Amino acid sequence: MIHDEQFGSPQRYKALVGAVVLVFAILMVRLYQLQLLYHGELDKKSEENSIRALIKEPIRGYIYDRNGKLVVDVGPSYTVMIVPVEFDRRNLPLLSRLLEMTPAAIEERIMRARAYSPYLPSRLKRDITFQQLAALDEHLPLLSGISYQVESKRSYPTKAHASHLLGYSREISDAQLGQVGEYYRQGDMIGTAGLEARYEQFLRGEKGFEYVSVNSIGQIIGSFEDGKRDVVSKEGFDLILGMDVELQAFAESLMTVNNYSGAIVAMDPSNGSLLAMVSKPDFDPAIMSGVTPAELWARLNSDPSKPLFNRATLTRYPPGSTFKMVLAAAALEEGIIDEKYRIHCTGGFRYGNRVWKDLHVHGSTNVIEAIQRSCNVFFYQLIFKVGFEKWSEYGRRFGFGTPTGIDTGEETAGIMPSPAYYDARYGKGKWTLGYTVSLAIGQGEVGVSPLQMVQYVAALANGGILHQPHAVMYVNNKRTGKIEEVPHKQKPIGLSLKTMELIREGMRRVVQEPGGTASLARVKGIQSAGKTGTAENPHGEDHAWYVGFAPFENPTIAVVVMLENSGFGGAKAAPLAGLIIEKYHYGQLIRALPRPIPVTRDSVKTITQAFSR
Repeated sequence: MIHDEQFGSPQRYKALVGAVVLVFAILMVRLYQLQLLYHGELDKKSEENSIRALIKEPIRGYIYDRNGKLVVDVGPSYTVMIVPVEFDRRNLPLLSRLLEMTPAAIEERIMRARAYSPYLPSRLKRDITFQQLAALDEHLPLLSGISYQVESKRSYPTKAHASHLLGYSREISDAQLGQVGEYYRQGDMIGTAGLEARYEQFLRGEKGFEYVSVNSIGQIIGSFEDGKRDVVSKEGFDLILGMDVELQAFAESLMTVNNYSGAIVAMDPSNGSLLAMVSKPDFDPAIMSGVTPAELWARLNSDPSKPLFNRATLTRYPPGSTFKMVLAAAALEEGIIDEKYRIHCTGGFRYGNRVWKDLHVHGSTNVIEAIQRSCNVFFYQLIFKVGFEKWSEYGRRFGFGTPTGIDTGEETAGIMPSPAYYDARYGKGKWTLGYTVSLAIGQGEVGVSPLQMVQYVAALANGGILHQPHAVMYVNNKRTGKIEEVPHKQKPIGLSLKTMELIREGMRRVVQEPGGTASLARVKGIQSAGKTGTAENPHGEDHAWYVGFAPFENPTIAVVVMLENSGFGGAKAAPLAGLIIEKYHYGQLIRALPRPIPVTRDSVKTITQAFSR
C-alpha cells in the first residue's frame, strides 16, 4: 500500500493527516479573525502606516508695552530641511560650501535627523542668510532630499534692549528634550531666559499638522485625503507688559552714555508693574534670535563685564543709607521713639573700643531730620533701642531676605541678617552687639537687589502695601478673544498711617528741602521724595544708590538707581533718578530751560554730565 511504502505504519499516516488538517483549521480560524473580527482595528493600523503627520510650526506670540507699542516682533527666517534617506552623500562637499558648514557638522545633523525619521524632513540649518538661500535655490535640482521652509524668529523694533527682562529663545537642547514632554522635538525653539522662558506655554502657540500619504518605504507621495484631516497651527498668545518702552530705552541710554555698570528699576507703586528694568552691561537680544554663532556665545559668557548677568535681580549689594527707613519704621511702629525724640549728633558714635564716624556734625536731630540729612549717628544709637531681632523682623516685612516672586525668572533672596543668621555664621556666643552697629546704616552683612529695593520704596510710596513685582500685566488670549489680567500677590506691611507720614516727610525733605542729600533729583513742577545711599565696597569704590518716588501726594512711579563703584549716591545716582521721573511724568526732558529738550543721546549726555560736576 502507498501509505505503507511512503509513510510507514498506518498510525504515522493518520498522525500526519491530522497535523495537516489541524494547520489548515488554525489558518482558517486566523483568517476568519483577521477578516471579520479584527477588520476595523487592522484597517486603522494600515492607515496609520500609510500616512505621516508633518508638523507646522505656530507663530510665537507678540509682546507689547503698556501703551500698545510693539516690543518683540516676529519676522521671517529660512530653514534648510533634509530627508536623510533621499540625500546623496556625494553632494556633501557642495552642500557644505553652500551652507558654510563643515562636512562633519552636516553629518552630525543627518545622523540626528535619521534617528528621528529617515524618511521625513528634519532641520539641517536654521536662519540662513538671503545670499545662502539664493545660492541654495540655484543648486536645489542637484541636491536630492534638500529643501527649505519659511519659519519665524524674534525681532526687536524699538531702541530698548530690555534683554534681561524679555529674555530670549534658543534651539532646544538634548537635556531639555528629556524634561519638557512630548510637545517638543529636535530643532524646536524654546524660551530659555526671562519672559520668553517663564511664559513659554502662552507664547509658543499650538503646532499644526499636515497629513501626507507615504509609500511602503516611507516616501511622501502626496497629500492625504486632500488635506481634510490637516490641523491648522494656532498662534501663541500675546503679552502686554507694564513696561513703558520709551522710558526703558531712556533709562538704558542714561547708563550707556555714562558707561555705568549697575541697574535701574522703575515700578508703578499702585500695582507693582515694572515700568523699566535695566541691567548694564547688557546685550542686544537680536543676537539671540535665530542662530547665535558659537564664538559669539562664548564671548558673551567669558566677557569680564558679565553682560548676561542680571544686576537688577541677582545681585546682593549693601544698600547703605537707603535702608535707614527700615530701622525708622521699626522704632516708630513699636513706640520706641516719636517725632519729638532727639539725639545729639557730635559726628561720631562710640561702642566699646571703636568709633563709627558720621560725615557731618548734625547736632540735635529727630527722625525726620535724620532721614533728611542722612545722620548716621542717629541710627547707630537707634538700633540698640530697637534691638537686632526687631530690626530684622521689619526688614522681612518689607520683603528683604526672600525672593520677590518676579515673573522674569531668576532672582536672589538677598541676606536679611538675624541673630539666628549670626549664630550660624559666627557661632553661638561668638558675636556681640557691636556686629550690628553697621547694620543700622545698611552696611555689614545685609545684601539686597535693586528689584527688592524698588518693591520696598514702592511700599513707602503707596502707604504700606507690598506688591509682587511683575513685568506682564495682561495676556491676549487668542482662543477666547479676551484680554486676561495676570493676577499678582500683594500684602500689607502693617505700618500705621502716622509712621508712614513721618518717614515720607523725611524722604520728601531729602529732595525738596535745604540740607537734603538729593537736591539733584529735583524735577521742576513735581514734588518728589527719596533717599540717597553710598555703600562701602570692600572690592573698590563705593556703590551709589538712590531710591525715590513721585509725585509725593499721589505717586505714579517708584525708581531705584544703583551704580557700581561710582561714589556718592547724591552726586551720581540721584540725578539719573530725577531725569527718569521727569521723562516719565512729562514724556520728555524739560529741565529749567525755556523750551522742551528732545530726548537724544547727545542731550542726555550733556545733562547728566552737567549734574555730575
